[in-house]
Amino acid sequence: MLSRTADHLFWMSRYTERAENTARMLDVNYQTSMLPQSAEVAQVGWEGLLTISELLPTYTAKYGQAITPRSVLDFMVRDEGNPSSIVSCLRAARENARAVRGALTTEFWETQNQTWLELTRMLKSKDFERDPAQFFEWVKFRSHLSRGVAIGTMLQDEAFHFYRMGTFLERADNTARLLDVKFHAVHSDFFGAASELDQEYDFYHWSAILRSVSGFEVYRKVYRDVITPERVAELLILRADMPRSLAASLNEVVNNLSVVANDHSGETLRRAGKLKADLQYARIDEILSTGLHAFLTQFLDRVNELGGRISQDFLVPTVH
Repeated sequence: MLSRTADHLFWMSRYTERAENTARMLDVNYQTSMLPQSAEVAQVGWEGLLTISELLPTYTAKYGQAITPRSVLDFMVRDEGNPSSIVSCLRAARENARAVRGALTTEFWETQNQTWLELTRMLKSKDFERDPAQFFEWVKFRSHLSRGVAIGTMLQDEAFHFYRMGTFLERADNTARLLDVKFHAVHSDFFGAASELDQEYDFYHWSAILRSVSGFEVYRKVYRDVITPERVAELLILRADMPRSLAASLNEVVNNLSVVANDHSGETLRRAGKLKADLQYARIDEILSTGLHAFLTQFLDRVNELGGRISQDFLVPTVH
């Protein structure tokens, strides 16, 4: 297939997934901000959200040093100058879809187009301001709908596999960023003794992380026990049966990459396979003993390198 078509499909799925991930993080932060907590703890939460997306410098350049819920929500939802805002991501997803309209089924195109039209209506009518939580649920639902329509209507050819590859590369990147920032947000040593107040805060903290990746019920089903940091890390890094884990995401990347492999992509496939194997045979106690931050930083570097290699091997070299 044409590399330009593959490029548009790859980035259409990445932008849709990014919009959903942003909505998930904003939703959890918004919900937890209404719990009893100090102003300092609330500030850490909103600042962490900007840090996850590497947008803190961009935010402060526009809004100043004061990090307020209203400003962060406005910046991450409707600010067209922020390329990672929900409105920017869904516009980019729709534009990429429009560019390859002929490669999409009618149902898939109409889903993407309707999402953009409905978003602009909701923002103009202030639906977001009236009920942020409902708005975030809508963004997540539209992303789920987009993936479902793609799986249910698209021919599973190369176009489909580039679409899926973009989804899971973006998901792996986001889950790793989320884990890295949220584990660092806990001030107490989570492997040592904690006060009763710390334990109560930690419960809400880890619960929020799980809910942001739809993992709360999954955690209860898998572990049937209290929420601990070690198990949260294990679930979101190594459990291949957890849909938003690093292991599950890399499995999908490798599977789809294998199908579209060409004469130039052998090294890219090898590196993707090695990263998948490293997750498959890792143990959480080894990761934590050598340092979670170092592990996740290296993982992000390898995922970003993988994205770059996929672009070189298959896609049009454009700036996104």
